[in-house]
Amino acid sequence: MTLTTQFYTMLAMAGMGAWLGASLDTYTRFVVRSKTARWLLFLHDFLFWVVQGLLFFYVLLSVNEGEFRIYIFLAVMLGFAAYQSLFKQVYIKLLEWMISFFIFISRLVSKMMRMMVFRPVVWTFQAILAIILFTMRNIYVLFRFFAVCLYKILKFAGYPIYFILYQCCRLLPAPVRGLLRRFLQKGAGFFEKGKKLFITIKAKLLKK
Repeated sequence: MTLTTQFYTMLAMAGMGAWLGASLDTYTRFVVRSKTARWLLFLHDFLFWVVQGLLFFYVLLSVNEGEFRIYIFLAVMLGFAAYQSLFKQVYIKLLEWMISFFIFISRLVSKMMRMMVFRPVVWTFQAILAIILFTMRNIYVLFRFFAVCLYKILKFAGYPIYFILYQCCRLLPAPVRGLLRRFLQKGAGFFEKGKKLFITIKAKLLKK
């Protein structure tokens, strides 16, 4: 191994030591150890150190083809100590700023999604529902109007027939008139039940 390769290896390992310090601070910032289950915490720690080991080996393999020397561990410790004493506070402040920035961006995007997607859908649904209810009420009003008009027309046009039938009924025998009166009373009762049902349906429609 040449001196140049050794020098590059020391620089790379010192940089990886600083990277390890920053990674540990980032890991402890996002993983709350007191609120995480032990098995999940063990899994997180295991994956963290596996990833760090693979990164160290990849960098070492790229610099000096994976040869280990004692000074490599010293360089890692030097980089880690330099990070702890010189760059830790700056990095933590930068990390907190980045977290706050991404939280702000995520909230802004969420608010824009609600304003541009969800609210228009809700407003459209409410508008369609209001149009349907308005149309149903107008249809009911028109139906009621035409029904009243038709009833008055039939009542006016059928009055002569009613007068003739009434006079004919007076000429019938008393038992036949009694039977006809009971039949008409039952028909009137059925009509009253239908009228009450219609009033109930009308009240429910107007409440909606």
